[in-house]
Amino acid sequence: MKLTNEQKARIESLLSQMTLDEKIGQMNKETASIVGGFDVPVAELMKMVNDGRFTREEIEDMMDSAERDYHEDDIRAGRVGAISGMDPEKANDAQRIAVEESRLQIPLVFGFDVIHGMRSVYPIAMAEACSFDDTLFEETAHMAAIESRAYGISWNYAPMLDVARDSRWGRVSEGPGEDPYLASRFARGKIRGLQNDRTSAGNYVAACTKHFVAYGACEGGRDYNTVSMSIYDLYNIYLPPFRAATKEGAATAMASFNDLNGIPCTVNEYALRDILKGELGFWGFVVSDANGIKECITHGIAADASDAAVKASKAGVDMDMSSHIYRDKLKAAVENGAVPISVIDDAVRRILGVKMWLGLFDNPYVPEDVIESYKKGLPAEHISLTLKAARESIVLLKNEKGILPLEKSQKISLVGTLAGNADEVCGAWAMGRKIRDCVSILDGLKNAGADVSYYPCCGPRGDINTAELTAAAENGDVIVAVVGETKDMSGEASSKADITLPGKQREMLHKLLDSGKPVVAVLVNGRPLALGWESEHIPAIIEAWQLGIQMGNAVADVLFGDVNPNGKLSSSFPAVNGQCPIYYNHPSTGRPAGESRFTSKYLDAPSAALYPFGFGLSYTTFEYSGLKVKCVDDCLLISVNLKNTGEKEGTEVAQLYMQDVTASLVRPVKELKDFKRITLKPGEEETLSFTLKKQDMGFYDNNGKYLLEDGIFRIYAGGNSRDNLVQEITVKF
Repeated sequence: MKLTNEQKARIESLLSQMTLDEKIGQMNKETASIVGGFDVPVAELMKMVNDGRFTREEIEDMMDSAERDYHEDDIRAGRVGAISGMDPEKANDAQRIAVEESRLQIPLVFGFDVIHGMRSVYPIAMAEACSFDDTLFEETAHMAAIESRAYGISWNYAPMLDVARDSRWGRVSEGPGEDPYLASRFARGKIRGLQNDRTSAGNYVAACTKHFVAYGACEGGRDYNTVSMSIYDLYNIYLPPFRAATKEGAATAMASFNDLNGIPCTVNEYALRDILKGELGFWGFVVSDANGIKECITHGIAADASDAAVKASKAGVDMDMSSHIYRDKLKAAVENGAVPISVIDDAVRRILGVKMWLGLFDNPYVPEDVIESYKKGLPAEHISLTLKAARESIVLLKNEKGILPLEKSQKISLVGTLAGNADEVCGAWAMGRKIRDCVSILDGLKNAGADVSYYPCCGPRGDINTAELTAAAENGDVIVAVVGETKDMSGEASSKADITLPGKQREMLHKLLDSGKPVVAVLVNGRPLALGWESEHIPAIIEAWQLGIQMGNAVADVLFGDVNPNGKLSSSFPAVNGQCPIYYNHPSTGRPAGESRFTSKYLDAPSAALYPFGFGLSYTTFEYSGLKVKCVDDCLLISVNLKNTGEKEGTEVAQLYMQDVTASLVRPVKELKDFKRITLKPGEEETLSFTLKKQDMGFYDNNGKYLLEDGIFRIYAGGNSRDNLVQEITVKF
C-alpha cells in the first residue's frame, strides 16, 4: 500500500517531535476497562455463568451498566495509540481528547473483532467459504467495513486466515477451512472488501490478518497449543492465504498465540521479520493477540515482563494488545540498550502510516448523521446481502428419495431448541453491540407461510421432553429436526475431543425415526461434526452452519426449494472422532489405504472422509464430460463440459484439481487449483475453460525455495475433491 510523499513527510515530522514516552504510547493498545460495579472478579462471574448461577444475558446487563475507565488521562498524555471499539459517541469523545488535547494531536485507531459482520452479521467464515464466491467474500467484507466505521471502528481484527484440518479445534468456525487455495481466494476477497473502497473515509477499514502463523495446526486441536511443522508444510499449506492477503495490501497483522517449532510467534523473529515483513513485503504494523506478550513468560521463553518486551519488540510486534508490558517496560529497555531506538521508530512509523492511510488525521470522527442513521435500523441492502450470503453458504449433504424440497402445505413438526432460539444463529464472535435483527429457523418457516408446529423437545444440553417428542411425531407429515451446537460450543477456547452431536440429540433423532415419519436434519454448528450415524440413518441432511441474522429465512428458502442449495464444503467431515485430523489434500504414502491389512488405515473406522472437501448436493443433478488438457508456452488450457441433467435450474461449483505425480518431495494426492460457479437451466450444457499457469504448478521445498519441476501431472475436474474426471499430461518448465 502506497503512502504519498506528503504523508511520508508528515510522519517523519511527527516522529522527529515525539518523545520516547509518546512513541511507546503509540505502541500501546488499551481496552475500556471495567472499574467497580462488581464484588467478584470477572473470571469468577464467568464461572457463575457456567454453573448456572447467572445467565449470559444477566451478565451482559451487568457489564453494560458497569462503570468503565476510558483512559482519558493516558490519551491526553499521548500514552495510548489504539483502543478497543466502543459506542460511536464515546469513540468520538475519546478521539476528541487525542486530536484536540494531546500534545501532538495524533488520532487513535479503534479496533474490534468484526469477524463476520458488525450489525449485519453474515455467516461464520467456515460457512461463507462454502459459497466458493469471490464476489460475496468481497461484498460482505465491504458491508462490515461501512458498518464498522459507523460505530467509530476503523480497524477490524479480520480476516482470520488460519488453514485448519482438525475439526476438534473450536476456531475452525472463524476461518475459511482446510484448503490453502480456497483460503487464499477468501483472503483476497476480504482484503479488497475491507480496504479498497477509499472513495470516502467511511467506506474502508484497516484489515488485520490473523493469526500469524500456523495457529490452525495447534496440536490435537487444543486451542493455544504448540505447533511443530516443517518449512515445507509452513510454506505450502499455512502461509499461502497470508501471502495472498499481504499482496492485496493488508494493513495490519496479528501474531498468533502458539509457538512455532519452539518459539512463540509473538517473539518469533523468523516469522514476523524474516517472512512477513521481509519476504512477503508487509507494509503495515503487527499487533500481539490479547496478552500475547505477557504469555511468553508462561511459555517459558521470557524470564519476566522486561525480557518479554525486549524479545517481542525486536521480533517485530509493533503494538502490544492489553498486557501493558510495552507501556511499563519498553522505555527502560531502550535506555539500557537492550532495544535499539530504530526498532521503536520502525514500529511507530508503521502505526502512523496506517493511521495516515486510514485518513484519521483528516477525518477522525464519526459523523453525527451516520450515528443517527444506524440507530434507526439496518439498511435494506445490508439485510438483503446477509440473506444472499446465508443462502449460498448452506450445503445439502444428503437427500434420499427426494424428500427435499418440502411443500409448504405439508404439516411440519419443527423440533429442537436451536430452531426457536434467535440468539444462536450468529455463532461465535458476533459482537456488534448486542446483535439485533436475528431471524430464528422457526420464524423463517413462519415467514415462508409454512404449516409449522414447534416442539423444542431437546437441544445440545438437557434432557428430552418425551411429551413434546411424541406430539411432534404424531402431528407432523414430516419432521424437521434442528440439531447441532450452541454458539459457545465452537469458537475460541472451545476445543472438543468429541465432535459428535452433543447431549441427547442423537437419541432424539433415533426416537423420531422410530415414528416412521420422514425426518430432515438441519445442522446448526460451527465446525464439521462426526456424522457417521446420522449419515447412515437420516434420509435428508442440510448443513446450515451459523448463518447470521437472516439464517431462519435462508433455511426456509432451501427447505421449500425457493432456493436451490449450491454450497460446497470448505472442510471435510469425519465419520467418527478418531479420524481427526482429516483433509483431502494429504501427502501420498507408500502404502495408501486398501484391502490389505498393511496399508495406511484404521481397523475400526473409514479411511476416507464421510463428506469430502468440495462436496455438496443440489435439487438438480450435474454431469461432467469431455475433459481436455492442452499445454502451451506458459500455461495449461483446460476445458470440461458441464450439463444440468436434472429438472431444476441450479448452480454448480466446478472444481479443478492437480496432482504432481513424481517430484523431489512427496506431494499431495490432489490440490485445488481453480473453481468456477456456473448456473444452468435443466438440460443446458456449457463448456467451462480454465487456465492453469505453469508458475502456479510448483511448490516450496524445505528451505522455502519455490520449485518448478518437469514431469507428469494429473488434472482433475468435477463437483468435489473425490469424484473427478482425470487427464495426465507431461509438462516442462
